[in-house]
Amino acid sequence: MASIKDTSFYHNAIQVINYPFGDYYLFDTFIVGEVHKDVVFNWEQHAKQVVEEITELYDQNGKNLVYISNRINPYSVVPSDWLSFYKYRYMLKGYAIVSYDQKGLLNTLLEKLFMRNKLQTFNNITDAITWAKSLSKKNKHNAA
Repeated sequence: MASIKDTSFYHNAIQVINYPFGDYYLFDTFIVGEVHKDVVFNWEQHAKQVVEEITELYDQNGKNLVYISNRINPYSVVPSDWLSFYKYRYMLKGYAIVSYDQKGLLNTLLEKLFMRNKLQTFNNITDAITWAKSLSKKNKHNAA
């Protein structure tokens, strides 16, 4: 389990946002979130604040961003809160979950019900970032 801080990708972060519940590393076309241990991550106390700040910083509704949840700590997600995410009209190009154990991968199945085809699961941060970058390259080629 590697925090993004312990990888070669960290020096490419354009900004780091530290909240009491987790740390968020912002890159040009993707964001890596690392929620702290034992947090019960929900819309009202956590996600709404992150979404509002990131919307302002990137000056968009997320349509060109990939979010990577680097689950280096055990925590819970309220999966039904994804509905609030959609009500807010925040769209993502893709969503990746990096889970380092079988239990974590099983938990992502419930989240996949809400994110549908945009969700990918990985067992290491390098593969997740490679995937996120490939989505950005596809859009650049399609726009040309």
